[in-house]
Amino acid sequence: MRRTRSASTSRAPSRPVARQAIDADNSGVLLTGRCEAFLRGVKDMKLVIDRLTAYAEAGADCLYAPGIATPEEISTVVKAVAPRPVNLLVGAAGPSLKIAGDLGVRRISVGGGLARTAWTGFMKASKEMAEQGTFTEIANGYPGGELNKMFS
Repeated sequence: MRRTRSASTSRAPSRPVARQAIDADNSGVLLTGRCEAFLRGVKDMKLVIDRLTAYAEAGADCLYAPGIATPEEISTVVKAVAPRPVNLLVGAAGPSLKIAGDLGVRRISVGGGLARTAWTGFMKASKEMAEQGTFTEIANGYPGGELNKMFS
């Protein structure tokens, strides 16, 4: 069951507890308002904007609608919630940093993309070891010396 904005926000205090806690301890935590409608197959831009606007009014520092992907969807959200920054979930088919920036996006998330990329290398090397008994795929790994420099 989807709640309307008035039903969702009527019980909220005038200054939400999360915002109060962040402000009180000066932690610098970024409070993100997130609407997952597009991820769930609900491609209702009015609903997304309504929720993100409510989060902004409740004190969210950044707004996030994972699943928006077209330049039209992205720019519509950016314009609707301005001046709050918008975070964009980007995958391999997503816009470049320049294009996202030109559309007004100010934060980027890659979700599990980097982890899946790492797992791809792991799975290729493991499959080669198990099926061929060879280890040539390991040569494609990032050099250990470079990793050590990065983490020192």
